[in-house]
Formats: sequence, C-alpha cells, structure tokens
Amino acid sequence: MELSKSDYILFLKHPAWLWLKKHQKNLLPPIDENTQALFDAGHLFESYAEKIFKGEVEKLGFDMSIPNDYDNLLQKTNQALQNPPQFLLQARFKYEELTCICDVIEFISQKEINLYEIKSSTRVKPDHHYDLAFQAFILEKLGFLVHQIFVAHVNNSYVRQGEIDPEKLTKVTEVTEEVKKLRKLTSHQIQKALKTATSYQKPDLSPIYCRLNSFQDWLKIYKSIETVPADSILNLYLLNAQLLIKFDEMNITSLSQIPDDFYLTTKQQRQVQAFKDKKPIIDQTKIHSFLETLKFPIYFLDYETLASVIPPFDGLKPYQQLPFQYSLDVIEAPDKKLKHFEYIHQDSTNPVKPLTDQLIDNIGETGSIVVWNMSFESSCNVLLAKLYPEKKDQLKKINSRIVDLMVPFSDGLYIDKDFQGSASIKKVLPVLNQKLSYKSLNISEGESAQRIWMQTFLDNNPQFSKEKVIKDLLVYCGLDTLAMVEIYNYLKAL
Repeated sequence: MELSKSDYILFLKHPAWLWLKKHQKNLLPPIDENTQALFDAGHLFESYAEKIFKGEVEKLGFDMSIPNDYDNLLQKTNQALQNPPQFLLQARFKYEELTCICDVIEFISQKEINLYEIKSSTRVKPDHHYDLAFQAFILEKLGFLVHQIFVAHVNNSYVRQGEIDPEKLTKVTEVTEEVKKLRKLTSHQIQKALKTATSYQKPDLSPIYCRLNSFQDWLKIYKSIETVPADSILNLYLLNAQLLIKFDEMNITSLSQIPDDFYLTTKQQRQVQAFKDKKPIIDQTKIHSFLETLKFPIYFLDYETLASVIPPFDGLKPYQQLPFQYSLDVIEAPDKKLKHFEYIHQDSTNPVKPLTDQLIDNIGETGSIVVWNMSFESSCNVLLAKLYPEKKDQLKKINSRIVDLMVPFSDGLYIDKDFQGSASIKKVLPVLNQKLSYKSLNISEGESAQRIWMQTFLDNNPQFSKEKVIKDLLVYCGLDTLAMVEIYNYLKAL
C-alpha cells in the first residue's frame, strides 16, 4: 500500500482520516464543488508561480485523461534525471511504499538539489513544513542531498495593474531550518502512518486526536459518521482539541455538565447557560434601546462578492472581496410597505461603477443602513471607494450610517441554545422564523454564490445557464435582506 504526501498529511491531521481513505472511503464526504474550486484555484496559482523559475525548465506532471499516466510519471521522472535541467517541475519520486510529486526541484548538481513547494495560501503554514519534510525524506533516501527548502506562496500585498506579474504575485519564503528540524519526527511518523494505513482495525474517530488545525474540518466528518445529540459537548461553539481533552478528563459529555466556574469564552458561556436554563435568554430593555437607534427610512443591505487568488480586475489584491451584487430592502416609515431594490452584474466587466452608481441612487442620503456583520459590508464600501474615487464621499457617508443587526445576538442580548453559540444569520433565522429557509434554494450560501457567479460570468462556463444563475442569485441575496427584515420585526415585537 502506497503512502503519498497527501496521505501523510491526512494521518497527521487525524489517524482515522487516513484509515478511512484507505479502507472505508465511502464514509468520507465527497469533494463538493466549493472544495473543488479551492483545488482549482491552487492549480491556477501554481501555473503562475511556475513562471518565476527561469532558465532550463522541464515540466512533467501526469495527465488525468491518460490511463496509468500517474504510474508512467515515475518513468518520465527517471528519464529526466539522466540529464536533469536546472528546474524540474511536477516530478514523481518513489521510495519503497512512499511516493510524492515535487512541485519544483532545482538542480545544483546531479544529486544536489533545492526543493520548492507551491501553495496558494498567503503565508507559510505548519502543514507546509510537514509536507516538505515528507518530500525531503524520500529524496534523501533516494540519495539526493537537499540543500535549501522553500515555499512559493501568494503575495497578498500584490495589486494588479494590467497583466498579472508572476514574480510580484509570488512570494518565496525559505523554510530550510524548520523542515530539517522535523527529520527525525518525520521518520517516526511515517512508520506510524504506514502501520495505520495497513491495519485492519479502525482508529478511534474522536476529535481529541486532531492536529494541524484540522479540528473543525474533522468534526464535520465525525458528525456525518456518528450520531451527535443536540446537547453534546461536541456542539460547543468554537470547540477545539485541547478543550475537548479537558472535558474528557473530567468525564464531561454534555453542555449541561460543564461547571459554572469552568473557564469558557463569553459566547461559549452564553450557549451553555441557555442549555441549562432550557429557554432563551432575552434582554428586552437593551434590545429595544438598540432598535431605537435606527432612523427611518431603514435600509437592509447585503452584498455578494467575487474573490480570486488571481485578481480579476486592476486595483484588486489576491482574495480581495469585491461586490458584484446587492439586495436592498427599504422600510420608509413604520406604516409603509416594504420596497425592494437589487443589482447583479451580468458580464465579465468590472462591476464597480455600475453597482456603486445604482446603490447610491437606491439608498438615499438619510436613514439607517442595516447589515449583518458590518465589518464585511463596510470593508466592501471602503474598497469600492478606493476603486471609484469619484464616489468616495458618498460611500464614506453610507458607512457612517451602517448599523449591525447582528449585535443583539453577538453581544448576548438574545441567546438561544439552538444558535449553538453562533450569531450567524444562518443559525439565528431558523430559530426566530421557521417560514423562511435557505434549505430549498438552489444557491444557499455565500461561498457557492461567489463560485457560481465567477464560473458563469468570468469563466463563461457553459455548464451554467446565465438566466438561471441570475434568478437563483437574486433569490438567495434577496432572502438575506428579507431575513434581516423579519428578524428586525421579531425583535421589535418582543
């Protein structure tokens, strides 16, 4: 049984993750379209980062459309090694049961090399060190002398102006010392990983054994495999492995068992208290005081945004969120009927000017602008002002009028155990209003909205009908603002 570097990282994240992949892969959730989009973004950045390696370059890699080409990659690599170029890209190496594909190898001589890993993150992460340590282990076993080790990652300070500049987009960070310190540990962990992969016995699935910041990802998998009661300690808001270990040592399995003097964050304390009280905790006086700060006409605003590792328009940085759509519901006065405005950009041009012009026209110059999580919408307006300086003053005034409807929930003025410690609108709405639901929508969360709009209008993906995508996005974004209206009305009626 082969152990690849991705297998090894799965083992380090949780031993059961590797075992399930090898023995019961059907229990692992399939790669969804949003996750695949992240992989695609990584490949896209890789194609730019590879351009920074100048001189004699040979790229191997395997073609998924060709049967057995992954196995043939070993033969292609061995042929290239007979007379290696300065840079060899996407070469595959194998030592006993271990195998890896190295993003970039720089040859100093026939057996002396530098090693590069290309990552689409904006910084070096601990798992990158372990990934490279696994590669270095294999290469050294094959007789190579690894001198320097680097991660080529995204430079989040890069601002696009014209054609993408790969050298400015990419930042190269040396990690030689960090990786070489892992040499002994890597040898030990590889043996444990091989033993786990070949074992007939399933490792303990408990999230206690999570490492490398994998806790929340594994917890989702665990909950898809095991039945978790509503009052389980595993439903504590922002639980982590260290905290779970403490609860395990204290034989605490449910939220109601947590002692009152046990240290928790404020949001965790509120969630636990709501479970113990078995009823919502509501501070009506403070909620009404908050609502009294709102001035008519009241505008309920929500953006949908695009973002890419490769900035699609001038003035943008990697992963910077730029609005392509908004929904705007308006209550002009207490006895007035709700009005609705909306905008969605419908081609591959820059949406900044048409979206901003219509927003300013729709939103008026007075009244409160209600959003959910104001840091996001405010930052979007700051970016719009930077890209469209002629409207800077109007956008600044819009930001000065913003009120965050999440505050009563994030500040603990309204606490319900079914919020599960979160103040997300996706958690709050189902508790306060059972008639509105995201579940039946074709697009039901922001990550999918972003991906589908970009694939439809920037990539011209024929998989999507533009008319249907526009309709689905208008419904989804419209529900976000209607949800805020209904939550506002609910709080007002308390």
